[in-house]
Amino acid sequence: MAQVLEFKLPDLGEGLTGAEIVRWLVEVGEVVAVDQPVVEVETAKAMVDVPCPYGGVVTARFGEEGAEVPVGAPLITVAVDGPADDDGRPAGEQRSTADGSRADGSRAEDSRAQAPRSEGSGNVLVGYGTSEAPARRRRVRPGQSAPSAPAAPAASTANGRAAAAGGRAPAALRASTAGAVDEPVPVISPLVRRLARQNGLDLREMAGSGPEGLILRADVEYALRAAGTQTGRDRTPTTEPHPRVPPTQAPAPSQAHAPAAGAPAVPEATRIPLKGIRGVMADKLSRSRTEIPDATCWLDADATELMRARDAMRRFAEERPQNPVTGGPKISVLALLARICTAALARFPELNSSVDMAAREVVRHPAVHLGFAAQTERGLVVPVVRDAHTRNAESLTAEFARLTEAARTGTLTPAELTGGTFTLNNYGVFGVDGSTPIINHPEAAMLGVGRIVPKPWVHEGELAVRQVVQLSLTFDHRVCDGGTAGGFLRYVADCVEQPAVLLRTL
Repeated sequence: MAQVLEFKLPDLGEGLTGAEIVRWLVEVGEVVAVDQPVVEVETAKAMVDVPCPYGGVVTARFGEEGAEVPVGAPLITVAVDGPADDDGRPAGEQRSTADGSRADGSRAEDSRAQAPRSEGSGNVLVGYGTSEAPARRRRVRPGQSAPSAPAAPAASTANGRAAAAGGRAPAALRASTAGAVDEPVPVISPLVRRLARQNGLDLREMAGSGPEGLILRADVEYALRAAGTQTGRDRTPTTEPHPRVPPTQAPAPSQAHAPAAGAPAVPEATRIPLKGIRGVMADKLSRSRTEIPDATCWLDADATELMRARDAMRRFAEERPQNPVTGGPKISVLALLARICTAALARFPELNSSVDMAAREVVRHPAVHLGFAAQTERGLVVPVVRDAHTRNAESLTAEFARLTEAARTGTLTPAELTGGTFTLNNYGVFGVDGSTPIINHPEAAMLGVGRIVPKPWVHEGELAVRQVVQLSLTFDHRVCDGGTAGGFLRYVADCVEQPAVLLRTL
């Protein structure tokens, strides 16, 4: 006998609490295989295809594209080992009566005990694994009996909700069929479930106004107002000499802010939800400003010799393209600055650390995992170059290019976006000279690099036009004092002005 199994959004790791549905990969009624991706979601870290651990026929989908889905909320239901009939149940499954028996006289418990167990998925995401999926069925409340006559169809208001009329209970609160309790409740938000539970509302007896009958918070609030209005009418005495005017029905949310007739329309402010990458960055930057006592120091440096060294490396590679030793990708300025950063962190390891306030300890990291700020259409991301201290300029150039392309296409994995120990921020690409960046929590420092532009500069006692760049260091004052931060920044500037300084530590 087929079983209808509910697949919920699994924990996708890295402490993520939800995801946004980007694109459904299956339709209701479509046959899916075990571990087949059924939905593409966008987390705060990356785009992820979520595979379903069950094989069968999709009987329901929960949530529209663009909707936020918390971890643990249902995504789809799948009829395993058989197709589903018109009302979403597996083919051949009998309706249950109030006492738990089926139409053919058998008990629901007996058929449940004899139902075959489905095999587990081999594709593991955090939150569900390869174990057998338990058969899940909706409980029928004891003592509930099928109605003797079909309920009258509920009248609908303009916004899709059922209206209370004729002195009876609201139609949205009446059950439509006897078997409705067996079907999944179309609710995604835990807040809606809690609000209904606190006020004694049965969500299975409500008609939602959202997409595909989804029950929204506004539906629950409307039902509560309608129920309260009906209760007040029942308590009004019939012998009252001056009857009270019935309370005015609350306006629908879509009509709450409608302008008065003839009044000029006032434009409303646009509200943009903080979700996805932008929402995570907002939380992270707010936490950084709240927890980290940061300070910033900066200076100007003559980058003329660094640019000449970069050009010499490029010409050398172009002249010997077939040489496996000297040929290779063009060295980027960002890669040279990253190589300078790793050399400076070797001299000043205090800045390659983080603070554990629970243990009241400064954690000094043995490896340099270098993050770099990358602006994308989806927002600001900070990919991480693992073990940057072990890479040369060519390796850093190739890794920067790979991670930048992955950030642009939205294919960065959570592992490539976490675990950084120091960040390099090249805001000069935006055409600005200086900035006081916010530290990428829980790191302890960030080096900012402005644009490299020709400026008047005193060189060897004479005024000359040189390629000048402004460098800034924002650091956590808990891990070091100004002397350490100043020494680090001065060493970086010396390497920018005289790249040969790096030869001492190669």
